[in-house]
Amino acid sequence: QVQVVESGGGLVQPGGSLKLSCAASGFTFSRYTMKWYRQAPGKERELVASRGSGGAFTRYGDSVKGRFTISGDNAKNTVYLQMNSLKPEDSAVYYCVAILSRPVSGQGTQVTVSS
Repeated sequence: QVQVVESGGGLVQPGGSLKLSCAASGFTFSRYTMKWYRQAPGKERELVASRGSGGAFTRYGDSVKGRFTISGDNAKNTVYLQMNSLKPEDSAVYYCVAILSRPVSGQGTQVTVSS
């Protein structure tokens, strides 16, 4: 079964860090473009980061450049999103999306940045 499962969200103080994981199963993530999106209540979905197949490229949304890093571990078939210097406006549900013949997304993981 082709699926992705996000984890690693939680409550963190402003300026803190979190590392989100996206565990892929039923396919090899490194062969596809992988993306992280986020959506906050009342806001449109926002593309946070992308990683090309084989790590050919990484791209970031303007709001997270210099703070977030997307990476992958082939042995674990997992994609990560390292988030540093977190701000309250980073609070959202974060979704991992695999760009296969059809997009495959998980249930998301909640990130809350608050003091």
